[in-house]
Amino acid sequence: MGYGELNIRSYNPQKDRARVEDLERRCEVGPAERGFLFTDTLGDPICRIRNSPIYNMIVAELNNQLVGVIQGSIKLVTIHKPPKNLARVGYILGLRVAPLYRRRGIGSSLVVRLEEWFIARGVDYAYMATEKDNDASFKLFVEKLGYVKFRTPAILVNPVNCPMYRISSKYEFEKLKVEEAESLYRKFMSSMEFFPSDIGNILRNKLSLGTWVAYPRGESWGEILPSSWAMVSVWNSGEVFKLRLGNAPTSCLMYTKSSQLMGNLVPCFKWRGIPDFMHPFGFYFIYGVCREGPMSGKLVRTLCRLVHNMAAKCRDCKAVVTEVGGSDTLRRHIPHWRLLSCPEDLWCIKGLKNEERESFYELIKTPTTRTLFVDPREV
Repeated sequence: MGYGELNIRSYNPQKDRARVEDLERRCEVGPAERGFLFTDTLGDPICRIRNSPIYNMIVAELNNQLVGVIQGSIKLVTIHKPPKNLARVGYILGLRVAPLYRRRGIGSSLVVRLEEWFIARGVDYAYMATEKDNDASFKLFVEKLGYVKFRTPAILVNPVNCPMYRISSKYEFEKLKVEEAESLYRKFMSSMEFFPSDIGNILRNKLSLGTWVAYPRGESWGEILPSSWAMVSVWNSGEVFKLRLGNAPTSCLMYTKSSQLMGNLVPCFKWRGIPDFMHPFGFYFIYGVCREGPMSGKLVRTLCRLVHNMAAKCRDCKAVVTEVGGSDTLRRHIPHWRLLSCPEDLWCIKGLKNEERESFYELIKTPTTRTLFVDPREV
């Protein structure tokens, strides 16, 4: 490399915690034209992977300075490929390289080391997610490291603001016990792409606030399900880390200030503005959206509004976020603001076992219309 010897090793909490947090503060996430997101890990650099079944953080040192970091997690999920429909996958996230040390091969060295860790633990596929217009990430993973474009889900963001939504009296709501929620998910969603085999652990996690169902008033919830119903689960990501928007576009800043001013001047109009994202904030993540019946779209929308009202009671929660498959018709039923949402997140995947090369080609050729399960532990 010509800049000294690069040392890549596993994360050491005692030695690296403060240095990783400092690196995180110096690294922005997202394209410059839409503003940068800065992450506050609240004193726990591995907070985003700690709830996964198997995880690891790897750091890079150069001349005794911590200059890079990467995180990875492993789980068993549903993947539609012959001859079996389950695969062990490794998720790559949190790749950071200090600004002064970029374009020196540090990022690719970190990814390769993490792939080696995956392979040693029997991982079939490695995958990662990035914004479609993140050229640096695309060039690294796709053009240099052999990843393939796989799916383009949409990230839908609804700001949490006052007033709260009015909830229709036409529908009934019920919070499910974990056992019932797990049973329903396995019955209706186990064939969904990337459905995690340990869904029960997700639902029982302290960050999962619960699972709610909605159905038409006058019908009952029991062994025989209503004619139409919808179900969502909620994850409190704000308890794990906070986000802050930096270098926001002028249009966003002006809209935020003007909408807040209008809300203060004419509260009787119940003006919905953008919350202050320039200061640290948390968010609720809606996952496991499931529905059946002719009225299910309206029921999904009503449940999303219910979650918004829950989030409005949480002091630091400024957004409700969900992610759906790029071709999923669900998106039109989920309240969101286009200004804040990402219509095409990019998932890229790479086969790590040479003997399964044919299965990998079959996998990447499967239709993109399949519904996608997004694990809240990986947000």
